[in-house]
Amino acid sequence: MLLYMHIPFCDSKCHYCAFNSYTDRFGLREAYMRALHTQLRHDLNRFASKGGIETLFIGGGTPSTVSAKLYAPLFKTLAPYLADDAEITAEANPKSATSAWLEGMRELGVNRLSLGVQSFFDDKLAFLGRSHRADDAESAILRAEKAGFGRINADLIYATALDTPTRLKQEIAALCALPVEHVSAYELTLEANTPFADRHEVRNASAEQARLVAEQLESAGLGRYEVSNFGIPCRHNLGYWRQRPYLGVGAGAVGFVNQSRYYPHADPAAYIADPLARRVESLSADDLLEEHLFLGLRSNVGIAIERLNTAMRRRCELLSREGKLKKEGARYRNPDLLLADEIALFILG
Repeated sequence: MLLYMHIPFCDSKCHYCAFNSYTDRFGLREAYMRALHTQLRHDLNRFASKGGIETLFIGGGTPSTVSAKLYAPLFKTLAPYLADDAEITAEANPKSATSAWLEGMRELGVNRLSLGVQSFFDDKLAFLGRSHRADDAESAILRAEKAGFGRINADLIYATALDTPTRLKQEIAALCALPVEHVSAYELTLEANTPFADRHEVRNASAEQARLVAEQLESAGLGRYEVSNFGIPCRHNLGYWRQRPYLGVGAGAVGFVNQSRYYPHADPAAYIADPLARRVESLSADDLLEEHLFLGLRSNVGIAIERLNTAMRRRCELLSREGKLKKEGARYRNPDLLLADEIALFILG
């Protein structure tokens, strides 16, 4: 089983960000962490077994805006439930990932760090609304290494109006010169209710640019295993793509247990008032199959032939003959992850 923990507080609200995060609720941090602890105890008791939590991902928002000491009670509660080799990831912003915070989280047991680098150009960081500069990102990665993090991920954003092939190559070269084992490279998307929502001029997306990013990262030794992810795989993310059950604790987190999704309150104040409230969504067999196709085809997980009906198997055989799918044992895998959604829709018919 997986566990996701959501921290909704943020250093700044980026122009592209549609996540459940807030820059004006810092006064709620202590009450929020107590409420999160209440839900965590409840969900572990109801759904988890001792030693059964294989991965923990602390995301946001910006988890590094909450001091390590406020996480300590949660880790004490979690201790009996964590597998001996659990992968424990925390996201961080380069500016708030101080040496004290990094060392404190490392002492609690966090063994993987994900830094929101996004770019190594100051003009692009300002364009995106980030609160840090390029040298802050480099310094944070080096601080994390010094604090004992051997597993470091860095996020990058591309397909902005400022990106050119030359600049992208320079960014990837700068990143790969640092001690990172994993890169998440995301194409800029225009989300509703964000400053970028209707500004199509800020985006410069193309298949050629996406392939360039992938080629540069792979040539640096970071193999692609999902459409946006390169390097030593994140076990937590692989669990999502394999449809493993997961607990979601915190405002706006999502859980998936017993073929149902549950949703706590998204607003932090409402969550603090009642951390055990949840909306439940039951998923049908068709819902789960459709999700299996979309998730499996956008990663190297692939899709299980036994889950396909006769018509879907025929379509997969056609795609296999055309070289658009590869049959490997009892699974089909997608050799061109950029075509994942089109292939999934074709199989669904």
